[in-house]
Order: sequence, then structure tokens, then C-alpha cells
Amino acid sequence: MRFATTEGFLNRSLVVVNRDIELRCGDDDVLVEVHASSVNPKDWKLNTNFSSLVPHIAGRAPNIIGDDLAGVVLECGKKVTAFSVGDQVYGMDMNWRTAACAERAIISQRMVARKPDKLSFGEAAAVPLAGLTALQALRLGNTQAGSKVLVIGASGGVGSFAVQIAKALGAAVTGVCSGKNQSLVLGLGAGSVIDYTQGDYRRETRDFDVVFDATSYETPQSCASLLQNDGFFVSTGGQATAYTGWATAKLLPGQHQAKIVMVKSNTADLDALRELIEAGKVRVVIDSEFSLGDIEQAYERSKSGRARGKIVINIHD
Repeated sequence: MRFATTEGFLNRSLVVVNRDIELRCGDDDVLVEVHASSVNPKDWKLNTNFSSLVPHIAGRAPNIIGDDLAGVVLECGKKVTAFSVGDQVYGMDMNWRTAACAERAIISQRMVARKPDKLSFGEAAAVPLAGLTALQALRLGNTQAGSKVLVIGASGGVGSFAVQIAKALGAAVTGVCSGKNQSLVLGLGAGSVIDYTQGDYRRETRDFDVVFDATSYETPQSCASLLQNDGFFVSTGGQATAYTGWATAKLLPGQHQAKIVMVKSNTADLDALRELIEAGKVRVVIDSEFSLGDIEQAYERSKSGRARGKIVINIHD
């Protein structure tokens, strides 16, 4: 089967190119007609660095635009049992072959789930990477009923999910954001908000059980005073990797633990997110929507750092 897809990030700038490419379903794969995808900071923070090297090695850039997708199953591999042609699905895969910002994409059946009925395709496409990151990060921090959780970057894509999921788990949530986003974060379920523009909150002594840095800008050391002795610092990466590596690290003084969330897509966690959404405990915050032809503008919006919630790419109206 041949179709028009997208390639990009050639020479470190976003380029959309139409090209005929033949996609073949593996035994465990589904072919999805993509109705919507979304933008994640990882796309331009990580993928641009890799793809800029590829033309020197292989002569062309790989298909690496987009991880999230929501759409309709067109074809199933021989071993696919959980889905049928016509099913509406959502999910994500950070494998370069996925290229979810395209008319159609191949993805493993283990990395998709049935789309929440109450969500449009655009809303559903905004959930997987950010929602899974938030869910899995809070698990790493052993978040449970009664936990005191601080979410840094609470108005962003990952942070907006983290506030709601932590609240749904029974935690007392404090969000860190700018003052202009205070009402949004309180509306998502945070009990209080810290305006980071009004001073260095990191120097305060607090007793949070979990500090989740959804921005990747903080380190275990910069947030140590915010945690009680047996608390968890969990980060999406960035600066924290210089201090913790890619596994668990101990901090001094006390018994603080620092962890990096390495998000993994799987049907069970996507189903868990769907249940939270269908129960009205999690809603999707959309910052803006763009057509596939305006994808460069979508990435510029993401790079601005001012997005509230997720940025959606509409493939099929």
C-alpha cells in the first residue's frame, strides 16, 4: 500500500516532503489512517539532533516526525487479535518508523488502545505521550492517596495531565506555573499554585512526598529542600540526567530518591488513561491546533515555551 507521508527535520529545520512510501504491516502491527497527531518538545529537542546527522550517513532524513496518533485501523497483521479494521484507536510509539504526522502510520498493537469515546480524534491524539509520561512518573514517585505532590510545569502538556492524575489518585497537588496560568492549574485540581515569577520557590523548605519536574530544567539538588526525607524527585530528563544518570540515584542528606521517567507506550496504561477520561477525572487541555501543512508553525509554538496544554496536528478533518 502506497500513500503520501511526511519527512522532516532535514538540516535541523522542519521540512514537510510528500513522498510515496510503501508500508507493510508486521505480524503484530496495525496500519492506522491517522486523523490527528500532536507536538511534543521531545520532537525538536531530540529528533532534530539525530536527523541532522542522517543525510551524511544514509543520504536522506528518516521518518521521525510525530509519536502520538489517533485514527482508524485500516489493516491488521497476522497476529493482531485485540483490534479489527474500523476500530478507532489512539497511542504512541517513539520508534522512528512511526512518523505519526502522516496520512497513515504503522504501529504495534501493543502500543495502541481504543480511543476514548468522549474525545475527538484531535483530543485523543494529545493524550498518549504526555499522559503516559505523567502517569508513569507519578508511579515512580509512589504517588497515592494522601501524598503531597508538587508538579513543576503544571500548565504544560505533561504537567496538565500530572496535576489531574495525581488528584485522581487522592494526592494533595501543588502546581508550579506563571501567575497567568494559575486559574487553569487550579481548575485542573491543584489545591494551590506557586507562581515561579514571584521568587525562587526552590529555596523554600517544604515537605512534599513527590516533586515531579515536567519541564526537565530542574535537578535533584535544586529541589532537595522541597522534599521530605523519604521523598521522590522525578524528572522527564534534561538537566537531571547530569546528576542522576538514567536510573535511580540517592541524594544527600536524607533518603531522597531521584528518578528519570522513560515513558513506554502500552495498551494497559492507555486503557487506564481512557478510564480516567471517561470517568471525567482527566480532561485534555488543548493549546492550539494546526493543519499538517502548517506543522512548522506548530513546532515554533512548542519551542516558544508558552503553550498551555498540548498542540494538535490535524491530518484528516
